[in-house]
Amino acid sequence: MRYALYLPPFGELADPGVLADLSARAENAGFDGVFLWDHVVRPRRPGLAVCDPWIALAAIAARTERIRIGTRITPLSRRRPHDVARQAVAIDQLSAGRFILGVGLGAANGGELSKLGEADDARTRAEMLDEALDVICRLWSGEPVDHSGEHYRVDGLQFLPRPVQRPRIPIWVAAQSVRPRPLRRAARFDGVCPETTPDGLREMLRSIERSRGGLRDYDVAVGGAPGDDPAPYREAGATWWLVQFPELTSVHEVTAAIDRASR
Repeated sequence: MRYALYLPPFGELADPGVLADLSARAENAGFDGVFLWDHVVRPRRPGLAVCDPWIALAAIAARTERIRIGTRITPLSRRRPHDVARQAVAIDQLSAGRFILGVGLGAANGGELSKLGEADDARTRAEMLDEALDVICRLWSGEPVDHSGEHYRVDGLQFLPRPVQRPRIPIWVAAQSVRPRPLRRAARFDGVCPETTPDGLREMLRSIERSRGGLRDYDVAVGGAPGDDPAPYREAGATWWLVQFPELTSVHEVTAAIDRASR
């Protein structure tokens, strides 16, 4: 099992330089990755500072050499797929092929979507997620893309350079239940970010395994609070343990968790 930090880029952590410093410290302590929440505002906390995770990931890429980095998760319904494709390739280049794109529907979070004019209907967001994933993967191919869908359009455009990683940047997909559609979506890609119990994870992985024909080289990234025991999830099939911090987290709390892990 690999170990990573899962950081909320808010409050004291709403600074790319701070996140880069913490990531470098985590790498030196032996962690295998750093992943960031992807939000643009927190309506329930109007005075809370928020950092753009993509800019922060670029800073982290420049300060580290080994750890995997990425979003967990990016709600693709509120980001243009061609922008995500471009930004992801840039971070993949800057990190020498260490970027992972975590995606999902996201959540309304007190109006985070609707108050910015974004789609907040779950069915619509699921349609946009599936279509955006198709567009992004095709753009990463480096071949000319023609796409005319319900939500997105590409008229014969070619995106270069291609990602450093081949055949493409790994994609992890969020799933919170054993409903077929999210699990089929997760099975099409390179990993799953489940939010469930160990028994729930076993059931989810059985479904994904049936769809894929196996789980070889498939990432399963679960999260838990500092001090939680990852063993039940490891036994259930998890391959990554993400030390997950709450929305309001101080720099001291993260450094303390890193220092405990390095002992």
